[in-house]
Parts: sequence; structure tokens; C-alpha cells
Amino acid sequence: MSLIVIVDDQPTNRQIFTKIAASIDSAIEVKCFADPQLALDWLDDNTPDLLITDYNMPHMDGAEFISRLRQRPSLRDIPIIVITVFEDRAYRIAALDAGATDFLQSPVDHREFVTRARNLLKLRQQQLLLANRAASLKQELEDSERELQRTVRDSSERLAQVIDTVPALISASDCDGRFLFLNAYYNQITGIDAGKAVGRDTAEILGAEAGNRNKTLDRMVIEGEKPLNSYEEEIVDRTGRRRVFLTTKSPLRDAGNRITGILTSSLDITDRKAAESHLHFIAHHDALTELPNRTMLREQLGLQIARSRRGDRQFALHLIDLDDFKNVNDVLGHSAGDNILIEVAKRLMAIRRKGDVIARLGGDEFAVLQTGITCSKDAAIYAGEIGATIAQPHSVSGQKIETTASIGVVMHPADGYDFEEMLRHADLAMYQAKADGGNQHRFYATDMNTLARRAVALDTELRKAIECEEFILYYQPQVDIKSGAFVGVEALLRWRTSTGEIIGPAGFLPRAEENGMIVPINEWVLREACSQAVAWQNMGLPPLRMGVNLSPVQFRKQSVPLLVARVLADTGLDPRMLDLELTENIVMQNTESVAVQLGQLRELGVVISIDDFGTGFSSLSYIKHFPIDRLKIDQSFVRDLMTDPSDAAIVQAIISLGANLKLDVIAEGVETPEQLEHLRKAGCLEAQGYYFGRPMPACELEELVCTRPSVARKQ
Repeated sequence: MSLIVIVDDQPTNRQIFTKIAASIDSAIEVKCFADPQLALDWLDDNTPDLLITDYNMPHMDGAEFISRLRQRPSLRDIPIIVITVFEDRAYRIAALDAGATDFLQSPVDHREFVTRARNLLKLRQQQLLLANRAASLKQELEDSERELQRTVRDSSERLAQVIDTVPALISASDCDGRFLFLNAYYNQITGIDAGKAVGRDTAEILGAEAGNRNKTLDRMVIEGEKPLNSYEEEIVDRTGRRRVFLTTKSPLRDAGNRITGILTSSLDITDRKAAESHLHFIAHHDALTELPNRTMLREQLGLQIARSRRGDRQFALHLIDLDDFKNVNDVLGHSAGDNILIEVAKRLMAIRRKGDVIARLGGDEFAVLQTGITCSKDAAIYAGEIGATIAQPHSVSGQKIETTASIGVVMHPADGYDFEEMLRHADLAMYQAKADGGNQHRFYATDMNTLARRAVALDTELRKAIECEEFILYYQPQVDIKSGAFVGVEALLRWRTSTGEIIGPAGFLPRAEENGMIVPINEWVLREACSQAVAWQNMGLPPLRMGVNLSPVQFRKQSVPLLVARVLADTGLDPRMLDLELTENIVMQNTESVAVQLGQLRELGVVISIDDFGTGFSSLSYIKHFPIDRLKIDQSFVRDLMTDPSDAAIVQAIISLGANLKLDVIAEGVETPEQLEHLRKAGCLEAQGYYFGRPMPACELEELVCTRPSVARKQ
């Protein structure tokens, strides 16, 4: 059984890391500590196979913890993974100097966690095996000095047979750099004949470069009188294939404890490195088109900025947004839309010039980093080529689909000095191109105020909408998973303009948050939703808990408890039937003020839910300190529940957290019976999503409840 020790001051991290670590193998035992000092005390009497520690901890950071741990002889070779949110190389170097083995970037990718932990456990097992066999070798060598020559010969043969069974490159050399022995695996991989190599200089057998490097490292072992930290090296095998090995060097000692040679062992980690390379590719490329993603574009643009400082170089950034692409998805489906995005990526790559970077930023947005230009005319010509290649008809399922693009162009250094500034200005230019009718490109200009004009126009329309009562509410049902009965609804805001167009919240709520109009809008939502809930009760419908979303702006600009108390009094709704939904950001902003208001709301008797749980702040301490009744699992985790083990693990963790804290849990975004069944087995109490019903007007919700009292198992 392998023992993994986890040191992290955050309870949620310990819980998640424990679950992931336990999933590696059924024979894994996990021991967790919140305090590094407590871990060190425990480690005085215990030796784990793998240690996973956070870097940023109070009282003792990861580097100090590792350094103190490495001072213990029994723990010098234990593999250590450091988890850190810091990208600064200084932190990594400090941890490496202290004795760290590997790193994971927070937030942790679960598959990367499992891959790295499994490989290090395998490495630890090999280290223990090698240590045991080296100790056996040493003992038998000592015994051989007291035995007859025949016994020495027989013993040596037995030892060689043992070493030959180890799937690692094992060799020993004397203090002068001559080979003493090589195991059979060494010959199998490199083709070097042990019989011809023994007694000869390592530089003669391995080549001057590799041999001299090997001697230098051997001298470090001899002079330091201790093993070297494991290091990676590349070795070409007998077929010419380059392999990566993790190598350790340890001193060989005689009966008088004098160093007589160096034992070198190398474990093949080629597959592990390939997995790491794959993970790096995933982190820097778009999954659909395999183009570089925003992260890689940021890195490449940063390199271009650095190069431009060393000379008078210009480059351009083209931000590309496909015109009316949403209609393609709506009419032809997302599969057809994906095919068009892939084709656009291929066309952009076809006109790519040497040194340029083509990236997909997400959705229907692409970017082109154009290098090696002398003036804006070069960028204009390239933008025209981009627009022309995208505008060529696409063939989807036998249909010809025409799509165009709006392109915003910025130049460095004239239009920005860093990635964020250039992307923001390119976005402004792109929206100007779209506002001018699309299918064209626009350069950024310092007097460009398209967004400002749009914001002013939207402000005017929103004021009119409030005055003319153009807002309406749709309702999405929530059901009890076990019984299938309707237990509540979520009130969702829509804007019916004077032209009859229905606009979703994404089209106006962000601006309403910025200009403060969210306060009267949400006050209307709360009053209308409570009135509707009372109306349904009077109609004889089953009791339905009414969910209403609150905005962070409301907590900053008004007394939310006073507003809720007034609305409940005016409408007559039972406070227990009102569910106020807050995002994690609300409870983490101005926590003292929010805590007071939430306490007052709890005294009123209303239900308090955390919406989109798991997508905001990683700290879960607020769950203990704030009066919260329910957690809503964000639909981003439910969407890939059946195909992504990481999402499944997160959903299970949230459900377990709710159960342990006696909080109700509801899952959003349920669209399939398989998702529903998985949630039921996981212990989730309630669910909401398209599987039960899309957001709908009140009259349709009434009909749904009356005609279909149970929907959880509908076909």
C-alpha cells in the first residue's frame, strides 16, 4: 500500500486532493495536514511514498517546509509535488532549491494531478526497489570479502541476475570513471555490451561529451559524499529513438564506509514526458480547431513586444469576429457551426505567413498576430485577405453557407504596449467594423467612441424600459429528483422592447450593473415574482418556492433586508417561499456588510442560496460564516458530467459538502435523463434545466404544473 501525505491549509483543497489521490489506486492511503509543523512532527516517525504540499501557507511557506523535511535522512528521496498559484519563476526556483521534485499549477487539472502523482509513486517504488537491491549488493560485496573465491564468483553471478531483472539502466563506475558493471537492461536499451565495457573509461564507451558529463556528476557525488538529486537526461537508444530518463547517482561504500564507486540508475520516463507535452498542448491550444488559444497568443505577443524593444519593429494584431454566427448555430445546429469554425481555422492557416500566429480566442472569435510588417498598409492588405478567405462560401451538409467577418486591427507600438491594451483596442475597432455593417476591417483610432455611444444609447433605452414597464419575467421549473414533483421556480428577467423583440439578460444587465439601474430593475423583479407566487397559491397550484436573483450592486446601494421585508408585507408571500439567489462574488465583497444583511434576511425567514456554486472564489470559509441554506451546482459542471471525470468529481464533492453542512443542493443545467440519474445516485436533492422545461411565461408554467404534476422521469 502506498502512502500519500497532503499538506494544505485550505480544507476544500485537502478534501478535493484527497479524493483525487484516492482515485489513483485502491491501495492508496492518504494522510492530510493543515499545518506544516504538524506534518513535520508526524513525519518524524513515518515515511510516505509521495508528499503533496501547497506553496503559499501561513507561518511556513512551501520552500521552508520542504527544506526542513529534506534535513531528515529518511525523507531526502521522497518525491514532493508543490502546488502553487504563482507563475513567477522565483517561487519555483526557491522550491527546487529546497528539494521539490515536481510542480502543479493551481487551479489543478485533475488528470494532470493523477498522471504526475502516479508517475512519481512509480518512481518512488523504483527508488525503494533500487535502494533495497543496492543495500543487498553492498552487503553481499562485504560478505564476499570473507568468503572463498568460488563463493565470491557465485554471489556475483546471483547479484548480476537480480540486477538484470530490474527494468532500469543500472551501472557502476569506480572513482576514476571506469565501468565496474552494467545490467542487461542497459544492453537492451543502448546496445552497449557489458562484457566489453567493464574496466574501460566511460568517455570511451559513451562518447566524449556524455562520458565527460557523467564523470563530472560522479565527482560531485564523491566530493559531496551524498546522492545527487534526481535529474532528467536524454539518451538515444539502440534504434536511434530519443528517450528521456530520470537518473539518480549514489555513492558506493566499502566496509570502512569509504566511497569506492558510484551507482547510477536511470528510469525511463519517456511516456510521462509525452503526457506532460500533451497536457501542455491542451493548455495552449483550442480543443476544437487545435489552433493556439488565448494563453499562447498572449505569450507570443509578449515575445514580439520584447523583440520590438530591441529594434524598430512593428507588428499588427487582427481580431476577427464572424458576423451573425449565432444564426448559424440556431438554424443549422452547433455541429454545423463547429464545422464552419474548423474550416475558418484551416483557411486562416492557409494564408498564414512565416512568423504569424493564428489563434482562436473562443466562440466565433479568432486572432491573427502579423509580424514582419513595415507600415499599416501591410496590415490593411492582410486584413483584406483574411476577410476574403472567410467570405468564401462554406459547404455544410450539402448547403452553401456564406459567412463574413468583422475585423479590428491594431498596430504596435502605436495602439498599445501590452496584450490586454492591444486586445481591448482591437475589440473596439472590431465592434466599429460590425457597427458599420460588418464584412470589413477597421483600424483602431484614439477618438473611437463606438462603445461609449452604444452605452449612452442603451442607458436611454433602459430608462424608457423602466418607465414603460417593458420588462417581463419568465419562470424555469425546479423539481424534487426523488418524487419528480415541482417544488419551485426561478424567475428570469427578459426585456420586451417597444418593437416586440425579446432581449435576454446578457443584452442589458451588464450595463444596468454598471450604471446602477439594476437597483430599480431588480426591485421590480422581486415584487413581480412575489406577486406571481401569491397569485399561483390563490389559484390552488402546489406550493412553489420562488427563486429571485440578487445583484452585488443592490447590497452596496440599498438595504436589501428592508426591501425584501417591504415586498413581503405588500404581497403577502410567506417568507419561506422566497429563495434569494446570490453569487459567490456577492458574499465575498464587503463581507462584513453582507454578513449583517444576510443575517437580517435569515431573520425574515427567507431561503438563501449560492448560485453558480464552484465558479467563483475558491475559499469556502464563507459557507461557515454566512447563513446559507442551499448550493446551486453551476451548469458548467453538469454539462459534461457524463463524459468528464473531473466534472463528475466536482459535482460529487459539492453534493457531499452540502450533505455534511446540512445544506440543500440543486443542480442547474440538467438536459438528459442520464445526467438526472447520475445526480440522483450521487444524492442530489433537486434539479433544474431544459430537461424539465425551458424558461417560460407564467401562463405556460401554470399549464405545465397542472397537466404534468411529475416530470423527473418524463420520456
